[in-house]
Amino acid sequence: MVDANLLHARWRKSSHSNHQGECVEVAFVGEGVAARDSKDPDGPVLVFDRSRWTAFVARLNC
Repeated sequence: MVDANLLHARWRKSSHSNHQGECVEVAFVGEGVAARDSKDPDGPVLVFDRSRWTAFVARLNC
């Protein structure tokens, strides 16, 4: 598990996101990558270690 401090996270949204609010935001936090629903910024956050995040993104680009 990655210990992530989300208090000072800089959230980013993909430039490929649509304008209907169906977006995922990510923040690089410590040794991990946090992901959340842009429509619910105070909602749950998933945190991945960077190697797993990299593998996930690589599969999306296939």
